[in-house]
Amino acid sequence: MRSAVLFAVAALAACSGEPTEEERRAAVAEVEANQAPPPVKLEPDPIRYTEIEKYDLFGGGCSFAAKGGGLAAVAIAMQDTGHFLLDGDLVTLAADKGSDELPYLAWRKYDGKAYSMMLDLDQDAGKQSGEETSDYPAMLTIRNARGEVVYRANGIAQCGV
Repeated sequence: MRSAVLFAVAALAACSGEPTEEERRAAVAEVEANQAPPPVKLEPDPIRYTEIEKYDLFGGGCSFAAKGGGLAAVAIAMQDTGHFLLDGDLVTLAADKGSDELPYLAWRKYDGKAYSMMLDLDQDAGKQSGEETSDYPAMLTIRNARGEVVYRANGIAQCGV
């Protein structure tokens, strides 16, 4: 009888719900593995004529300049690719031709491995600004690979040839 009581006490202690040290470590490791750091905000560099020549970014499409950021574009949306400069390096994205088509063969969305870019235009508010260009109120959103917004700005998209 005495051994039965000791066995019962040992069994209850094992089922008490207290995790072992190994279970605690595994639980902590699982939580740490599933935690994502906050997104790192980015600030695209201005794309000037020097970069346009260097990377052969000529042709139809839309260039986006952020409000309060001067006249230089920080993103270019073209027929097959979208571009922005990050720390002096050109980031090139593929046009998502399933998204809405914008003026001059540009697209609303561009995708890449590390980033995606979305250019939203108010096409009804566009105004002709040159012989073959129009300006539209616009918003540019860039997301990281996890879909988190790392850049968003309002400004003007100039579309043309």
